[in-house]
Amino acid sequence: MKKIGFCVCGSFCTLKATLAALDDLISKDFDVTPIFSFNVANLDTRFFKAEDFKKAVEDKTGKKIICTLQDAEPIAKANLDAVLVLPCTGNTLAKIANGITDTPVTLAVKAQLRNNRPVVVALSSNDALGANAKNVGLLTNTKNVFFVPLRQDAPDEKPNSMVADFSLTANTLNAAIEEGRQYQPRYV
Repeated sequence: MKKIGFCVCGSFCTLKATLAALDDLISKDFDVTPIFSFNVANLDTRFFKAEDFKKAVEDKTGKKIICTLQDAEPIAKANLDAVLVLPCTGNTLAKIANGITDTPVTLAVKAQLRNNRPVVVALSSNDALGANAKNVGLLTNTKNVFFVPLRQDAPDEKPNSMVADFSLTANTLNAAIEEGRQYQPRYV
């Protein structure tokens, strides 16, 4: 059984798909430790109420959500096989690319990279091909960082927007954990 940190950031429109991805990983025998950004842990949106989303994830994983810096700090010693950020917002991607560790998610990523272990990013960003393209490029060339394959989700309305294909998350995790390689194709 592969142990992963499952980091959830505030791409609120993808949270329903996030729960489906979580179900898929659990069905494939991943041992999931949930880690939430401050926004996911605390903000009610038109998509989910924070407490309802937290309860759904805790019920599925059987674990308490890590949602403070204090609780995230010991992740460095957890010997996780991988840390997955799904969904990863453009804001979180920029923080990871620039070494900013001011949320439970970015602290978990930093700890994992410090231990030379894989981090898998499932990006969901309206500016992945715009302002955040430089961060995608930087992290594409960073050791132990892997991307769940990306696609443009609405090229006519949002030409810079990209979303990971969450159905490829387990394949990407397995390639990263077992072979230390990027699952291909990177862009679908």
